[in-house]
Parts: sequence; C-alpha cells; structure tokens
Amino acid sequence: MPGGRLTQQERQQIALGLADGLAYAEIARRLERPTSTITREVMRNGGPTAYRADLAHRATERRTRRKQTAPRDPKALPQPDGRDAEALREYEDTFTTVMMGSGMPKMMSRVMACLCMTDSGSLTASELAQRLQVSPASVSKAVAFLDSQGFVRREADAGRRERYVVDDDVWYQAMLASARSIAQVVGIARQGVGVLGHGTPAAVRLENVARFLDFVSESTARAAEQARDILHTKPETASDSPTNPL
Repeated sequence: MPGGRLTQQERQQIALGLADGLAYAEIARRLERPTSTITREVMRNGGPTAYRADLAHRATERRTRRKQTAPRDPKALPQPDGRDAEALREYEDTFTTVMMGSGMPKMMSRVMACLCMTDSGSLTASELAQRLQVSPASVSKAVAFLDSQGFVRREADAGRRERYVVDDDVWYQAMLASARSIAQVVGIARQGVGVLGHGTPAAVRLENVARFLDFVSESTARAAEQARDILHTKPETASDSPTNPL
C-alpha cells in the first residue's frame, strides 16, 4: 500500500471517482490508500460536490510550505499525557472539516471539535476564545447556534462563569433535535398538499416528501432512543476481561 502524501495524479483519480458517484471506500481501494485518507482529503478541500484536484493539490502545497517555514512551536512537542500536539491539531482540523461537510458552519464546527477533544468536555467562553484564537463574540454566536441544535448545554461553574458542555448525552439530544426539525418539514409539506390541491402533480410530490421524511424522522428518534445506552457504556479495559487459565 503506497504511503506518503497524495500525488496530483491520485487527486485527479479521486475527482473522477467522485464524479462517477463512487464511495470513499471504493476510491481508496482503487488507489490502495486508507479510506480515512480519502475522506480527509475530500472533506478538507470542498467536500464531494466541490472537490477539484488542481485546487486541492495547490492548497496542500501551500500548507506544506507554511509548515516548513514556520518556527518550531513548543506546543508541537509531545504533551505530558503522551499526546502529540501536532497530531492533535491535524485531527482537530479534520474533525472540523467533516462537521462542515455535514452542513455545520465553520466557527460552529471549530467550537464543536474543540469541546469534543477536551477530556472534561467543557470550556468557558474565554477558554474557547483563547484556544481557537478568535473573539469572544465569535464564540458566543457559535455556542448560541450549537445550543439551539442540541449539540451543547450551558452550566454555571463555581466562579459563576458559564461553561459550555459536550457530555455523554449530547449526541442523543442532537439526534432528537434533528428529528424534530425534520418533523417540521413534514408538517409544512402536508400543509402544501391542501393549498395546492389533492391529486395535482405538485401536491403528490409534496405528499411523497412528507411520507418519506415522516418515516426518517420517526426512525431517527426511535434509533436514538434504542442506542442511547451506548453513550453511557464504558469501554472494556484489559483488567475487565476474563483471564485465560494457563
């Protein structure tokens, strides 16, 4: 399996594969690359609908030159807990890009990634602003959006400051918020059926949309409820595993 950076020819093959509607896994298989490499490449360069091989290649070259000319940052050294700061920044960038690809605005994606990557799962506005090197106003706007979508919750700490929290239940709440949002579309689509007249082509189209999204909304909420316990399950450790007798 080839290693190293993607070549311009490989990026052209990625673009062709996307144009043909191939899944990331299939493109990766043809290039003998990990699927994660293809996913990261596409998502950080416009997503599947806007990916262009030439622009992606130039963007990668610019990032490489910046890394080569930038002074060594002490924070890039391995951290006391064994994590490598450079690898963390790369992962945070990928996390942010994937969230953007799902439709979340950039600043909201950055805040979400930053919160998810903290062991505590919570940060204050000033801590977020410092970590992301952005203004408190930008953080406030991003948190307001994430809160409205059920991705974060607010709580007061001992110093009466507001903390923004991503806890075990946040993904469950976000999925329920998504289901409620879809249900609103169902309602407005069915309202349109009455306005346009039953049996007309437009009304039939809207009725089919409503039926489809109604099924998706109910299935999403049901699946989230059924899988909720997974969010509270601790991974099995070596000490939890039964030992094999000698």
